[in-house]
Amino acid sequence: MADVVVKIKVPEKLAPYMNVTNRHDEIERNAMLLYPYLQRGSISFGKAAEILGIHKWDAMDLYGAVGLAYFDQTANELEDDLSTFKELGIGEAIS
Repeated sequence: MADVVVKIKVPEKLAPYMNVTNRHDEIERNAMLLYPYLQRGSISFGKAAEILGIHKWDAMDLYGAVGLAYFDQTANELEDDLSTFKELGIGEAIS
């Protein structure tokens, strides 16, 4: 994917942090620019990973580290789903 230069307005004190010198920091910075769109469901983890040029699993790890979990079920919700699967006979392989 080709890179483009984009001019954005940021507070003066933020400017030094926008010029990153390595690929890892660049990916993290760009991931944080995408964060609000992921959080509100405008784009998927797969789409974010595609935009960032990384594997979906790496995007899931990156966003998970800052609190945006791929799976948003509580433990109780997961237990309810597992119980439902078992009741339907789907849970034979799930233990």
